[in-house]
Amino acid sequence: MIASWIVRAAAAAALAATSKPAAPGAAGGLAPPSTDTAPIACDSCVEWNQPQVPFRLFGNSSYVGVKGLSAVLIQTSAGSILIDGGLPQSAALIADNFHALGRRLKDVKWILISHAHYDHAGGVAALARMSGARVAASPRAAIALRTGMVEDDDPQAGFGERMRFPPVANVVELRDGASVRLGGTAVTIHHTPGHTPGGATWTWRSCEGRRCVDLVYADSLNPVSAPGFRFSATAARVRQFESSISTVRGLKCDILVAAHPTFTSLFEKQAARSKNKLRKPSDADTDPLIDPEACRRYADESSSKLDQRLREELDSRPSSPPPK
Repeated sequence: MIASWIVRAAAAAALAATSKPAAPGAAGGLAPPSTDTAPIACDSCVEWNQPQVPFRLFGNSSYVGVKGLSAVLIQTSAGSILIDGGLPQSAALIADNFHALGRRLKDVKWILISHAHYDHAGGVAALARMSGARVAASPRAAIALRTGMVEDDDPQAGFGERMRFPPVANVVELRDGASVRLGGTAVTIHHTPGHTPGGATWTWRSCEGRRCVDLVYADSLNPVSAPGFRFSATAARVRQFESSISTVRGLKCDILVAAHPTFTSLFEKQAARSKNKLRKPSDADTDPLIDPEACRRYADESSSKLDQRLREELDSRPSSPPPK
């Protein structure tokens, strides 16, 4: 999550309780209104939550998120898997995108989480309620999901109550390298802590005809924090963040979707694909979305951001007092 000072509207909960929201996504099987869809207000929330037309990534995988917050649908013969849920107010838009693709939200069997911040996990409680899906995350992310609040060692914990989101009661904890398997598709978790203590990146393969590609849903690797937090306070934290970046760099990676789509110019690539009017699997060799170097570049950019952040922390460190 890009850190922003969240300004929760004081009347948001009351408004949600006393006014009946519009029913986007009703055709996709939405349950009645609930407090888990009450909107969160933040500096970037309106911009992030603009509708985005869903589109195919490759084979059984499609982008179903909003403009600034990714969500991916993986369809299988035994049901669907959804990665991330955006904000609470994103849930209805994601459900609409399911309907636009001719899919039903109630067919979702698993919801997988990149990291437990309000802009990626905020809509999960509502989507799980609407679909009946099971939720899975890393063990550290599961703790935050169950409480609806970041842990004390999260870099953005200093924002306090501004980081709260609807909790998810039941979360399956996945060890590093474990896979969720459904209908012949295996989606594997790679623990990538740094941006949060419980960050995770997900990988799977998707096929069209005889052509198969490796897809990566990469967690945020952005070293942002609440004021006063220092990544450099412990060498172990820096090593952990660097290890996560190295993990993403080394993944098999033909198509990359980052937790924030703008981090990897996803929509620009999709626009180029549409312009080329790609229709056949044989066009994949020239498909702008297929880029085997995407994860390496994403990791390199993240490493540069971390190095810059560490330099800034060093420059702002109080100087030692002169010896007496």
